[in-house]
Amino acid sequence: MKVDFEAEYRNCYGRVFGLCLRLLGRAAQAEDAAQETFERAYRALERYDATQPFAGWVLGIARNHCIDQLRRRRASEPRFGDEAAELAALSSPDDAQRDAIDVLVDAERKEALHAAIAALPEKYRLPITLAYYQDARYDEIAATLGITRSHVGVLLLRAKHSLRKSLATQEETSRT
Repeated sequence: MKVDFEAEYRNCYGRVFGLCLRLLGRAAQAEDAAQETFERAYRALERYDATQPFAGWVLGIARNHCIDQLRRRRASEPRFGDEAAELAALSSPDDAQRDAIDVLVDAERKEALHAAIAALPEKYRLPITLAYYQDARYDEIAATLGITRSHVGVLLLRAKHSLRKSLATQEETSRT
């Protein structure tokens, strides 16, 4: 079965660019990464299993490419810190009093959520993007980022707390 690469490119570019933007945080880098993703996909087209969705295949290439870029960009500085420090930060008094997040996004808060995710530090933005935009399981995220499964959970929880705090601040600002 032959793949119409041009049609697949048109259909998937927006999703690939969006994933790259969420992972890399900058539009120019995301655009370059999306283009590189499709170049890599085109070169590897003979390895594509046409019985599987093209979008899933190309999004996997994009995810891996972006993670590799982030690793190269930050090779000298640790991205995720220490698991014990993350757990200690979780038990800080102001975080312990917060309720669990019921819903991250609804129709009118979508843009605010995207902006808040983009503003997250990389160590929180990566796991939350992989979990909620790529539907990756904790084990997959841990393997991709080179951390433990429990550390993924801690980082996701901290990211959700930061998002809720940021969105609440934005709501208060918009009311006044």
